Amino acid sequence: MNGIPHIPVLLPEVVGALKPKDGGIYVDGTFGAGGYSRAILGAANCHLYAIDRDPSAASAAAQVAQSFPERFHFLPGRFGDMTTLLPQDLIGRIDGIALDIGVSSMQLDQAERGFSFAKDGPLDMRMGGDGQTAADLVNTLPEAELADLIYAYGEERKSRHVAYAIVRDRAERPFISTAQLAFTVRGAVKGAKDGIDPATRTFQALRIAVNDELGELERALDAAETLLAPGGVLAVVSFHSLEDRIVKRFLDAKSGREAAPSRHLPHAISTETPPFALASRRPVTAGDSEIRLNPRARSARLRIAVRNPADRGGAA
Repeated sequence: MNGIPHIPVLLPEVVGALKPKDGGIYVDGTFGAGGYSRAILGAANCHLYAIDRDPSAASAAAQVAQSFPERFHFLPGRFGDMTTLLPQDLIGRIDGIALDIGVSSMQLDQAERGFSFAKDGPLDMRMGGDGQTAADLVNTLPEAELADLIYAYGEERKSRHVAYAIVRDRAERPFISTAQLAFTVRGAVKGAKDGIDPATRTFQALRIAVNDELGELERALDAAETLLAPGGVLAVVSFHSLEDRIVKRFLDAKSGREAAPSRHLPHAISTETPPFALASRRPVTAGDSEIRLNPRARSARLRIAVRNPADRGGAA
């Protein structure tokens, strides 16, 4: 992924789902380089509020503000805090929310951020520059907790081998760099036949833990229910099974579908008006042409839902 410019994944599909309209109000909860924001603002004479906790996003936001004065509004912060970051008079009035979950290629390409093992850098991984770093976790967590974290967030089957190796090596020298950690992990996990680096899952797990990415996603989904106007659209792009599972389960529950007790039995359908209606049960995925242009799109899953008119449990 190094050297590949940041390209918004499934951009036409996201904008097509939101259907920007003149006078509409939209939220780009994961601004990044501003690809979704520019496309939404360019599609209609609407207002857009962009959110990002990464301090490096401010320069890109300033450029978008120059292109769309009066209509673009940048809010530094976490997208899980949308309900408090946005003007309170907009609650229940948002026409569309776009979320692109996970780390961006820009962050991966910045060695000093410590997200990637492709380039050596400090073992940081913080999106917002606050809180514990990845180095703090690998140097202080007990072996069992570290193994559980790597298994839960990285889906690494050899998590106990990895945790053992980390604890063994940190006793000799604390971990301070991405290359140092990657070397230890590669010694504990054999390379996969698919060519994926053995350190990939451990780095993913630490990044998710450092940034509370799954908790952030859950809070953002709850916020969307409160913020969206009747007919407002939620479009969420995720890149791995942990994220997509959270989105799918949330939308299943909020669209009146409850998990069936057995795969041989049908889903139970609620008789009450649910907060959301699904655009489709199946996620939207990238086509071959987009994947060739942007390999990051290969694992992308877009799920779309529309806010129903006010239900007893939601906002108007």
